[in-house]
Amino acid sequence: MERGLVRTRYGHIHYRRCGAEHPRAVVVSHINQQSSALMIELLEALAAKVQAIAIDYPSCGMSDHVVEQPSIADYAHCMAAVMDHLGVKQAAALGEATGAFVSAELAAAYPERIERAILVNCPYYPDRTVHERAHAPLRDHLRPADPSGFPLTRTLEFVLEHDPAHAPVNATQSWMDRINVAQMEAGRDRWQPLRALGAYDLLARLPQVQAPVHILMGEHFHYRKDLDALASHVPGATTEVLPGARFCVTWSHASAIAKRVFALMRP
Repeated sequence: MERGLVRTRYGHIHYRRCGAEHPRAVVVSHINQQSSALMIELLEALAAKVQAIAIDYPSCGMSDHVVEQPSIADYAHCMAAVMDHLGVKQAAALGEATGAFVSAELAAAYPERIERAILVNCPYYPDRTVHERAHAPLRDHLRPADPSGFPLTRTLEFVLEHDPAHAPVNATQSWMDRINVAQMEAGRDRWQPLRALGAYDLLARLPQVQAPVHILMGEHFHYRKDLDALASHVPGATTEVLPGARFCVTWSHASAIAKRVFALMRP
């Protein structure tokens, strides 16, 4: 796996890349409060047939921290900058949760560069109050912090007992370790992606996406009930439910998602 830093107006953006020998590419955007380290299995699975690239958003993973609040459009700009650096002219955009929003924005903002968007476990917020209600518990007690606001590590048992909706169905200590590291790397900036998510009007942006859109949700993901409503905002969108899956499916079901990507990208 190749790793590198790309200088952007947001500082240095860290990326991981596999399969550089392939002409076709997939750019991968990560979940809120995570990093590209949670996408390693997916990158490796995708690398069998395509070039797979994942970035860390500003203030996440090994990218530079920024003081100002980034937007979803800023995250998409960072991905485009990494594509430029690596000489990738066109790619499919894939992301989970917050990453699904980034992938939708990439497709809308860079129509000549994004051949399709694959939105994995995409949240559905018909209005801002839905976002606020859904994420208030995260700030309240599910993502604990010390008195300075710096994140505290959590045990796998704590997450599975108190916040299973944000864990994969087959969570392991390896997954939990990477979650804890990602939280510590983001530090007090860890809420930036969540604020960016809440400020982004996905439902207004989706009709502007010209590329084909495929929406993939885990069977037990808590927005599964809204799949049809979400798809109604995207003319011609296709949908799919991943059996037995919940959250973080880009980690837990990497091989299945890679196979679906290959089928979607078939000429």
